[in-house]
This record gives sequence, structure tokens and C-alpha cells, in this order.
Amino acid sequence: MRTANYLIVLSTCFCLTAVAQEPIRVLIVTGCDYPGHHWRETTPEVRRALEENPRFQVYVCEDPEIMATSIHERYDVMVLHYCNWERPMPRQAVLDGFADSVRQGLGVVALHFACGAFSEWPEYVHIIGRVWDRDKTHDPLGAFTVHVADTNHPITRGMSDFEVTDELYFCLKGIPEIQILLTAHSKVTGRDEAMGFVLQYGKGRVFHTPLGHDVRAFSTPGVRDLLRRACEWAATGEVTAAPATSPSDANQ
Repeated sequence: MRTANYLIVLSTCFCLTAVAQEPIRVLIVTGCDYPGHHWRETTPEVRRALEENPRFQVYVCEDPEIMATSIHERYDVMVLHYCNWERPMPRQAVLDGFADSVRQGLGVVALHFACGAFSEWPEYVHIIGRVWDRDKTHDPLGAFTVHVADTNHPITRGMSDFEVTDELYFCLKGIPEIQILLTAHSKVTGRDEAMGFVLQYGKGRVFHTPLGHDVRAFSTPGVRDLLRRACEWAATGEVTAAPATSPSDANQ
């Protein structure tokens, strides 16, 4: 009997370990952006940042048509590093496929000017929470401190404030309910602006950050850590990795 119980415990431990090590399949959708956003340079940096977590299996697609193919069945989270700048809107099947995959549980991490994508699609704001307000812009490119506003959410729990050189967006608009996790103080508006927030769309967990103007921004330790934590949360609902940021990162 003792041997049988031992084997049961051993089997249970093995199963739990297998589950804990189950890979997270990440799809980066890219291939177009505003000309000032050099996606060919930043996409590899985003991929490198994510692959620092060995649990991630990262794939890149440069064609939004992939979103028409039930991607929730093949991937756990989609990183949207894309804006169809001066390109026609994707066909409706692509947009419907995107929305349906998120409703069915695909996690989403939207980066920087992804807020400006699909501007003619009203449902988009309900998926990513906030979209580009064409009447507003951002602080000049420069250094600023990103503050952890919510210390209890799995993404930001244990994280420290960090400094980044980036564009501080205050050009987001929308009415969906969001939970703000990170902020930065704008020199232009004089207000604390959202630098990272989450929401739910159907079964899908969504994290949206306006950070990520260029390679320098994505090379910042705090931003890289944030990307990994956000992707794990969007895919699984939890974050198992310890925060990589520390007060010393603000000096980098």
C-alpha cells in the first residue's frame, strides 16, 4: 500500500511538473507600421526579449491574413506589433477571425502604435481598450519614468519603476473598462498617462502598452521584462517568473 501511495504521489508530481513546463506559443503579427516605426528592426528585438523566457515558443507572421485562420487553436497569445498605415483595411473575415479567436481565449499583447490599426473597425476598441485619437499625439521622444500603479496584478506584482527613452503617448481614447497597471507623467498634459493596462474580451485576456517606439525602447530591461510577464499572463492568467527589474534598472 505504501508503495502504491508513493507511486501515486510521484506520478502526480511528474504531471504537475509537465504542466508547469508546457510551452507557451506566441505569435507576433507584424509587417506594416507608420514609417517612423521601423518594424523590421523592432520585431527581432521583441522576439529576442520574449525568447529570454525558455517557456516561450515564438513565431512571427508578416501578414494579418493569418488572423482569419482560427489562430486560438494554434497559439496561446498574439503580440500585435502592427498598424495598417496607409494600407486598406483587411477583409472582414480577418477582423472577424481576430475577434472570434480572442473571444475563445486567445491572449493579446498590443504594442505601441497597434493602437492605430484597423481605424475603421468599431469593434477594435473593445478588444484592446483604447485606440489612437488622431487629434492628440505624444511627448517628444525622451527619457521618462514608468511607475507601477497597481502592485497587486500578476503582471506588475514585484516590479519596480523603471526609466525608458520612448514616446509617452497621451493620444489614446476609448470607453471600455480597463485596469491601469503602469503610468508615466506627461510633460505636455501635466497628467499621469496610462503606459500599460489590461481588460477582458470574451475569454481572452488583453494587455495593451503604448511603449515600444524603437529598438532602444525594446532594449530597456524594464520593457523586456514587462513584455515577457504580459505574454505569460495573457496566455495563462498568471506569471510564474520573478520580476527581472530592480531599482538599478532605472539607471540604465
